[in-house]
Amino acid sequence: MRIINHFLAVGDAPAPSRVAQVFNPSTGQVQAHVALGDAALLDRAVAAAQAAQPAWAATNPQRRARVMFEFKRLVEDNMQSLAELLASEHGKVVADAKGDIQRGLEVVEFACGIPHALKGEYTQGAGPGIDVFSMRQPIGIGAGITPFNFPAMIPMWMFGVAIACGNAFILKPSERNPSVPVRLAELMLEAGAPEGILQVVQGDKEMVDAILDHPAIGAVSFVGASDIANYVYQSGAAAGKRVQAMGGAKNHGIIMPDADMDRAVGDLIGAAFGSAGERCMALPVVVPVGEGTAERLINKLIPEILALNVGTSLDPDAHYGPVVTAQHKERVEGWITQCEAEGGQILIDGRNFTPQGLEGGFYVGPTLIDHVTPEMDSYHNEIFGPVLQIVRAPDFETALSLPSKHQYGNGVAIFTRNGHAAREFAARVNVGMVGINVPIPVPVAYHTFGGWKRSAFGDTNQHGMEGVRFWTKVKTVTARWPDKLEPDSSDRGGNAFVIPTMG
Repeated sequence: MRIINHFLAVGDAPAPSRVAQVFNPSTGQVQAHVALGDAALLDRAVAAAQAAQPAWAATNPQRRARVMFEFKRLVEDNMQSLAELLASEHGKVVADAKGDIQRGLEVVEFACGIPHALKGEYTQGAGPGIDVFSMRQPIGIGAGITPFNFPAMIPMWMFGVAIACGNAFILKPSERNPSVPVRLAELMLEAGAPEGILQVVQGDKEMVDAILDHPAIGAVSFVGASDIANYVYQSGAAAGKRVQAMGGAKNHGIIMPDADMDRAVGDLIGAAFGSAGERCMALPVVVPVGEGTAERLINKLIPEILALNVGTSLDPDAHYGPVVTAQHKERVEGWITQCEAEGGQILIDGRNFTPQGLEGGFYVGPTLIDHVTPEMDSYHNEIFGPVLQIVRAPDFETALSLPSKHQYGNGVAIFTRNGHAAREFAARVNVGMVGINVPIPVPVAYHTFGGWKRSAFGDTNQHGMEGVRFWTKVKTVTARWPDKLEPDSSDRGGNAFVIPTMG
């Protein structure tokens, strides 16, 4: 059976001593094995990165940008094959897989403007004959640890900016769908990046720990579950690294009484059930404000949900496909059962769902649960599946408090025609990304992505100028070029030992 290996700059990857299974979620069959690396293999990747990075950092930013332009073109030329490969390992439908790739390419597009983004600051005459200027220089070697749910987008969010800034980058993708990251690395090399600038190491926790421990890796970016994000942040920071670690989410959609209900329902269907709900920016909780709003919402939601077509990742008529593994299917269905036991009223039940002829696949049907309350564990935790929970709120203040008090603070949306209510909500809600009549408020690439509370650990967001700041360090230079030495420049009688000022 096919072995999906590492993408290293120097020599062939060694024969793997450990492998993991890679499934086709649509059928439940094992389609490949992935090699699982160790610290010794990471050492090889780091050595290659150290050999390549200084010359890449010394390459002027325009030339680095041209490599990013060419990489973008190559990915676009290979869009269909990349999307089909991604869909075959993840389970999301091909159209959604193309969106995964496109959102990553938007960050690559931003990285094409890196000459402008790297410009420093300059002050002429900060003191008598003294100028002060700053420059942004690369960290050196960065690493990314990425999740299964966006095997193209999130790696490109990380390495697009990091490489454009002059760093070498080592990517550790999810072992559940490892093929697309390797293909992206191949295209980066084809685009003109030197060998060693982008490498892929496959692995599990052993490789994660090796990355966090390696003294030559200066910065680590992570996306995944919150408990692991906290572990990555604490471990990486203790090892002296710069770390950004994005965690889980439980995003809410607030439906005000004046909302355009037809549009809101259409938005909710895609945001809750697209990609089988396996998105950190999915919208798994809807909060209708007022009992009348709740009843109108439910009456419109039910027929739309019942009309959803669940099928294989390659079915062009499917709205969404399977979840990623059999274990995840069991986990999602377990949360549905727990929510029912906690008092939730199941209006549409997606447990034990199997499309005809696909009995081995990892499918969960769309699920709608009413009368969920903040005290329930199923509300408190991330389900990460095609499950929409309804939490009724009597008024605006209650609706505002629900996402604000939740342990996660990734994204939130409000649906309303009232500009004052929207403005008040956006200003006061304790969440990192807010949508106003936008169900999945993922910012465009030249802004930044990042949540609050247990949705993010670290001080900087991903991509945009926050990404540039994360993958670079600032050096500030204070310069004086006197025509001649002043007579008292070697004065050691007192002034030479006083902190200099610019006054």
